[in-house]
Amino acid sequence: MSAKNTILIVDDEPDIVNLTEKFLKLGDFETLTCANGRDALEIIEEKYDEIALVLLDIMMPGTSGYSVLQRIKENDKYKDILVILFTVKSFNEDIQKGKKLGADGYLTKPFSGKELLKYVQDKLAN
Repeated sequence: MSAKNTILIVDDEPDIVNLTEKFLKLGDFETLTCANGRDALEIIEEKYDEIALVLLDIMMPGTSGYSVLQRIKENDKYKDILVILFTVKSFNEDIQKGKKLGADGYLTKPFSGKELLKYVQDKLAN
């Protein structure tokens, strides 16, 4: 896997994960997936040098996406990994909280495949 092409999708909804994976593969991205924050942190620790971007749901069982975001951004080893909050929570206070914790972007569900792919490509190009 190439560091520039690997995206970790963290979401507890299997349909969202499958759909997101399909769209990202259309853009020639490699994907890793998991359904909770604890597993996301383990994957990041094991494969941090391969992961360019994390699509991170906020509302998950156990560890929230906000907690995962905070742990990623507080660790110098992971600081180059972009984190996009990927959620149905679209209120301004949710967006502001994500920004304060260091989110590199915010994408709301539902999403179109074209929108998702363009957003990810644009973030990785910057």
